[in-house]
Amino acid sequence: MTAAALILFLTAGMSLAPLPTGVAVGMDISKLRQLARKNNVSCILVFGDSSVDPGNNNILPTRMKGNFPPYGLNFFGGRSTGRFSDGRLATDFIGEAIGYTKVIPGFLDPALKKADLPHGVSFASAASGYDDFTANLSSVISLRNQLKYFMHYKIHMGKLVGKKAAEEIIRSSVVVMSMGTNDFIQNYYLDQTRPSQYTIEEYQNFLITCMSSAIEVIHKLGTRKLVIVGVPPIGCMPLVRTLMDTTSCYEEYNRASATFNSKIKHTLKALGPTLAMKTAYVDAYGIIQKAIDNPKKYGLIETSKGCCGTGTVEYGESCRGLSTCKDPTKYVFWDAVHPTEKMYKILANEAIASLATDLLS
Repeated sequence: MTAAALILFLTAGMSLAPLPTGVAVGMDISKLRQLARKNNVSCILVFGDSSVDPGNNNILPTRMKGNFPPYGLNFFGGRSTGRFSDGRLATDFIGEAIGYTKVIPGFLDPALKKADLPHGVSFASAASGYDDFTANLSSVISLRNQLKYFMHYKIHMGKLVGKKAAEEIIRSSVVVMSMGTNDFIQNYYLDQTRPSQYTIEEYQNFLITCMSSAIEVIHKLGTRKLVIVGVPPIGCMPLVRTLMDTTSCYEEYNRASATFNSKIKHTLKALGPTLAMKTAYVDAYGIIQKAIDNPKKYGLIETSKGCCGTGTVEYGESCRGLSTCKDPTKYVFWDAVHPTEKMYKILANEAIASLATDLLS
């Protein structure tokens, strides 16, 4: 039985998730699903930070959590799941577009059932990064430990469907890796440890080495399709604008983001053929920058402040219980750091297009 056939067997009786409103404009979802079936895509496996953490941090002894209102305001049932947004994340929309699940659950979610494992999971942890020291600063799950959880996932899958079928599901999965922001804003630019060891360029190269090592590990564990999400324009985050006392994007931080993204793309071009992996890059920087520069094109209005509280400094714990803007769909940012569900839908468009073009064509 192929991985795709096994997934269909396990989801027998379930209807395909309805198409996500506003996602993949210009992309034929039915065509994407045909490509996914043709390429035997089994599921989405996710590594990263708060951009793709569906709530793994909920059970950790850390303050980096979003499992309380107003987070989740527009999620199903208005539930605060631990996602740092008002609703779903880009990876949730990607999973729905492929057709197996409306949301990608956290691997550490106590409510996760064994039968859910073949549909994909996220090992991501808010405040994590390519640099394990970044995660240690906030007592969250380092990339090294996310990879260990992936090993546990593989063992659980082997027990659930058999070792051979588990290996096929993993080989047919699409891995999404989205992190790097915290390595800069919570590590390099705030803590003195890394700046005392590296110049900014040297630190970027160090992060690339960490990323490359992680890719080699997931390759050894059997994955063959990889999507890397680039770092967003960090200097445009409301929190950074406030701290740097500027009404416009802080260009020094944006230059660091752009340079790092260039290194990611260069590395992917080299690693893909070497490891015989299909790779795709999602330009989060360009997408968010376009939305900020031309908001009307995307139906947006507010680009410099978040929807939670004053929108200038609040995120995570400092956002707890605060009032919000009336219409988050008009905002780029939900809090002073993280995008709204609307912005994640826009990001999902690009990811889905890259998936279809670079991984499934």
